[in-house]
Amino acid sequence: MYVADSRASTPATASVDGTARPPRAGRYRSTIAPTVLALGTVSLVTDVSSEMVTAVLPLYLVAGLGLSPLGFGLLDGVYNGFSAVVRLVGGHLADRGGGRHKWVAGAGYALSALCKPLLLIAHTLTPIGLVLAADRTGKGLRTAPRDALISLSSTPETRGRAFGVHRAMDTAGALLGPLAAFLILRATVDGYDAVFTVSFCVAVLGVLILVLFVPGGGRTEAATSAARPTLRAALGLLSHRDLRRITVCALLLGLATVSDSFVYLLLQRRLGVPDRWFALLPLGTAAAFLLLAVPLGRLADRWGRWRVFLAGHGALLLAYALLLTSWHGPALPYAVLALHGTFYAATDGVLMAAASDSVPEALRSSGLALVQTGQAGARFACSLGFGAAWTLWGDRTALSVSAVALAVCAVYALTLRPFRKAAA
Repeated sequence: MYVADSRASTPATASVDGTARPPRAGRYRSTIAPTVLALGTVSLVTDVSSEMVTAVLPLYLVAGLGLSPLGFGLLDGVYNGFSAVVRLVGGHLADRGGGRHKWVAGAGYALSALCKPLLLIAHTLTPIGLVLAADRTGKGLRTAPRDALISLSSTPETRGRAFGVHRAMDTAGALLGPLAAFLILRATVDGYDAVFTVSFCVAVLGVLILVLFVPGGGRTEAATSAARPTLRAALGLLSHRDLRRITVCALLLGLATVSDSFVYLLLQRRLGVPDRWFALLPLGTAAAFLLLAVPLGRLADRWGRWRVFLAGHGALLLAYALLLTSWHGPALPYAVLALHGTFYAATDGVLMAAASDSVPEALRSSGLALVQTGQAGARFACSLGFGAAWTLWGDRTALSVSAVALAVCAVYALTLRPFRKAAA
């Protein structure tokens, strides 16, 4: 089975008295599980597809279709937060199916792929909103089962590194996607249509890789021996103190996390970046994420996931501060994007690794989905609120309010201390 075959481990050595002795804590214990590498490849290819669209979407909607910041905030909230309503469904279906995480994730990947060509015929707010909602439904279905596969394929003490490797491969796709969109826009006449078409073809390739190379289809040991998980049991996970506190932290901090698209629009306004270069801005975030995901994942395993998680939000707060200053030096975009990427490297995989420690194996997808739902729903609300604040008060005031809210939420999260070091 995929859990047993891909779980990384190192044989114990014999001690002087003949009893088994675990490996030394400081040694590089094992290679990354094949399941993690296969899922990383799927995410890499899929992120090339999705980030091609994400890179051009803000400019396409605001400059091409003439949406207001409030209208864009609504669509951006749908794009980033609609998956919140289906993540619990995806997680529960994966657990309910006896550990068939691969097939639930595959359905989500396939649904997102089918949405890409629909952007070719959607040119008004309502159709675009429906297409983006369907695309995010696919993301919601696949995220928790995929992360559960990564968690189940790793040992607790190496889980941060496993998520770091997956997120690094995922971010490699995020790095290539905007670059591909930029080259397509420069090489074609109908640039946006060409981007959406190529994005669909790449997404189909990602689904094929999942079907052919990701192990799955069997039942986990816990799923075989235990009763079939129920929705009540999944929601009952919030009675566990650590998971409840992690969920509250993710929700509160998500309420003050300005979406990536707004960060790039703010940078463009500050620096007067021409429209043809806008698609390259996400490359800075992706590059920092790619370089730091694995080191920060390993640091979280050793130093503590809660510390690394909050330090990542400190980097985001510093990025907001730079955007609010009067400094217009040439290093500004590099500094902001580097801090933005550091934030993701220190929080994305680290949050899932921390939540995995507090969830039983039979309900792993459902437990991770609870945390993801709180975070995604909060970011949906933040996109709506930030878009409305920008329309009413201007971009600087809206960002100032978000920065203050992030600082307050971080201080409160500091008092909860929900994350623990991985058990040795």
